[in-house]
Amino acid sequence: MAADIAEQPGGYARLLEGEPAKAIAAAAARVAEQRPRHVIFVGRGTSDHAALYAAYLTEIRLGIPVGLASPSAITLYGARPDLKDALVVGVSQSGGSPDLTEVLKVARESGALTLAVTNNPGSTLAQTAELSVDVAAGHERAVAATKTYTAELFALLLLVEGIRNGDGTLPAEERTALAELPRLAEQALADRGADELAQRYRFASRLVTTGRGYAYPTARETALKLMETSYLPALAFSGADLLHGPLAMTDPDVPVLAVVGAGPGGASMADVVARLGERRADVVTVGATDIPGAAGRLAVPAVDERYAPLLDILPLQRLALALALARGEDPDAPRGLKKVTSTL
Repeated sequence: MAADIAEQPGGYARLLEGEPAKAIAAAAARVAEQRPRHVIFVGRGTSDHAALYAAYLTEIRLGIPVGLASPSAITLYGARPDLKDALVVGVSQSGGSPDLTEVLKVARESGALTLAVTNNPGSTLAQTAELSVDVAAGHERAVAATKTYTAELFALLLLVEGIRNGDGTLPAEERTALAELPRLAEQALADRGADELAQRYRFASRLVTTGRGYAYPTARETALKLMETSYLPALAFSGADLLHGPLAMTDPDVPVLAVVGAGPGGASMADVVARLGERRADVVTVGATDIPGAAGRLAVPAVDERYAPLLDILPLQRLALALALARGEDPDAPRGLKKVTSTL
């Protein structure tokens, strides 16, 4: 898991250049030409969180309505939704889950443009879709996904921005900004705050993660990583939902990880952190600046809010790794889990 985490800066650089970049640009150009009226994303687990990030990007940057598919509607209940004029995107590291493949198959039969985003271009999912994007993360050693998650995020960001530009390419200023991400990712991974925080959380019995907007998928992915590697019950809430009831369960014994970046999403979290502070909750933020009411911060470089999920998750992955080791667990081989999960 440590080796996988360390490879992520290089993965960012790889996706910006060569064949992966050309394939993403070609797919984006095709989607822009098709002009879908709405977009449906489908994924499971970590890939579902990447899809959620893409949903925010698509609605905010492209102004196209987005939905997240429920595969069981098709695979268990036999639904055949009319997806004509839609873009349906399947996101899967392995591309091997039968239910995701079935969703894309049914969508294509109903007239949708289908796209697979996967780390396995030879997978059934990629072969079923009309278009396919290889996130080019390479072999992932650990069961818990790290570098494939961020590769999916980056590929989906490049795809959406390419569609927005109309021809699949990136504007010069966008490419220049994105070219800084490998260096900034190295900087984020060099910080040792996550290792120190793991000792503080070693005996925690449960934990809450929260964020809004682009940061919400990061909160969900963090909770999943903590549950996978440390078997620590972790609940993820949007900052808004947290204030609508679940706030009542927070107290000094329940650590809260709040992802607070720049932009509207981060600004809206200031009140959430303040309310948590009133309850004397043990709040640690993830972001570029200190937030009043928080007891600590995992530092990441300041970037555009759209790019923040590619950096914010890095110290949180390190936290999941360090916490699992501190609790005497093996983060490379979580009990009961396999690298490829096949659901019907």
